[in-house]
Amino acid sequence: MPLSAELAARARDVLAGRIEPVPAREAATVVLLRPGPEVYLLRRKATMAFAAGAYVFPGGSVDVRDTDQAVAWAGPSPAEWGEVFHAGERLARGLVCAAVRETFEESGVLLAGPGPDSVVADTTGEDWEADRLALIDRSLGFADFLARRGLVLRADLLKAWAHWITPEIESRRFDTRFFVAVLPAGQRTRDVGGEADQVVWERPSRTLERAREGEIFLMPPTYATLSELTAHDTVAGVLAERREITPIMPRAVEIEGEMRLVTS
Repeated sequence: MPLSAELAARARDVLAGRIEPVPAREAATVVLLRPGPEVYLLRRKATMAFAAGAYVFPGGSVDVRDTDQAVAWAGPSPAEWGEVFHAGERLARGLVCAAVRETFEESGVLLAGPGPDSVVADTTGEDWEADRLALIDRSLGFADFLARRGLVLRADLLKAWAHWITPEIESRRFDTRFFVAVLPAGQRTRDVGGEADQVVWERPSRTLERAREGEIFLMPPTYATLSELTAHDTVAGVLAERREITPIMPRAVEIEGEMRLVTS
């Protein structure tokens, strides 16, 4: 992937030691699936400071309250998630909570239910919308949201998929664990606005085709994840794939005078 002139200049400064890389913030991203299989993607507004105009999966930074506050929990424990993602138990709890919270904030889909074997059937009412907006502006903590509604977080509905770290040359960096999850029966996504100006359900192969034709912009982790998903004809196939989670951090290299981003 060739770099823009501005980013290429920054890359040379970072590689030469003239600029120190910024720390990467812990984050979670969820690839939401439905039969097809199709994936849910949001187009980030052109005014966003990070990944402006890119089509992305729902996700965002871990809130410190995601790591500190206990929630009713069904499925693999934080310790088990920590083993999968090579993270401490506290961070693993935060990653799973952030994954479920951000999915609700950015799609309206909630991976939680009244009990360990159930999922809420509908989240489209005005009271749900008020809670979603309160979560976004951080006036409501995720643990408090679940407790007030008597909900259990369904960690068993998530599958670990990948671990991507933003290159050191970027001025905004994220250390992101990728999950996949299936759209729960009865729930539906909606255009919730906020950081996105467009949403779409689409087959991975079609999204990749649009990106290759220059119609849309995909960041390397999104492109790579969609490419991996094209190996499966069904959602069940995606969920059955065995994954070994190892960190991937693209790096900048100069090839014949041009700065490029590579993952190998």
